[in-house]
Amino acid sequence: MIEVTIPLRSNDEAILVLGPYDRHAKLLRQALGIEIFVRSGNLRLKGGEEEVSLSRQRIEHLLGKFRKGRELSSERIEAILLGPPGAEEDSVVAASVPGKEPLPERSADGRQRTRKHPMLHARMRGVEPRGKNQRQYLDLMEKTPLVFGLGAAGTGKTFLAVAGALRALRAGDVRRLIITRPVVEAGERLGFLPGDLQAKLDPYMRPIYDALGEILGYEDLTQLEEAGVIEIAPLAYMRGRTLSNAFVILDEAQNATVMQMKMFLTRMGEGSRMVVTGDPTQNDLDRGRTSGLMDAVRRLRGYEGVGVVEFVGKDIVRHPLVEQIVKAYERPSEDVAREAGDVGT
Repeated sequence: MIEVTIPLRSNDEAILVLGPYDRHAKLLRQALGIEIFVRSGNLRLKGGEEEVSLSRQRIEHLLGKFRKGRELSSERIEAILLGPPGAEEDSVVAASVPGKEPLPERSADGRQRTRKHPMLHARMRGVEPRGKNQRQYLDLMEKTPLVFGLGAAGTGKTFLAVAGALRALRAGDVRRLIITRPVVEAGERLGFLPGDLQAKLDPYMRPIYDALGEILGYEDLTQLEEAGVIEIAPLAYMRGRTLSNAFVILDEAQNATVMQMKMFLTRMGEGSRMVVTGDPTQNDLDRGRTSGLMDAVRRLRGYEGVGVVEFVGKDIVRHPLVEQIVKAYERPSEDVAREAGDVGT
């Protein structure tokens, strides 16, 4: 049993090697029987001499590509860490990674499609749009690579995006589903929460799990997540990746900065679709920081391949009182205060 240290230059390098929620570390542990963790800003490998040596070579190879600015898809990262030498250069790189399927094929009409994932035997709840805007939203998801869904709470932005993504996944149009959110409390406030990193992040990802669980069922969701078909992770975990053949949802996008939004949008790879959802009126960023949501909409609206749907009060599908609450908060504060003063007199 030996232990070696690999110096890291940044937190992004730790995220790259360990993977979302330590997924890469778990895969290495299963494949080679080694322990991998970060301590004092460096990566530590512990295990048998041969296994640790092999893991070190693969990790240093991965870090070398990252430091040269190479774009790395999830499939390529896992192929470098788990596959035989040179596997990451193979045109069917995913085939060398356990649980992955071959890259997409072309149908007779030239459209790119992938095979259905074998685990998608799960029964999915049917989801039907309510109203014109929701119908347009789902239609755009099928036809447009990038869709923005804007609107107040309860309009179905996230739920319908998840439903559209699961439809595409089951149909074989994409190979995996990635859902991400900005964690605006990623500073010291998050540090005061109990538990490890995953326990700290779970409250921010819970609405996503609720939507998936309502459509799929939690047992099937757990299986698909463990197989890597569904990935739920903070926005920071997207940096340095190329998201190919995936349906990617950025939720609560009003809490992404301009640079974070640019980083996210430029992750789009071949065969991917993206849906960006958010409520421009609920910005939790620190004062003085510009939200990247409306900045991106202003820059990209009208471009070919970009769709924008703006939901309104009548699209709210939660409790009927929610629509009235949203309308009440849309009124200027001065009017509310003046009316309250009139009542008092």
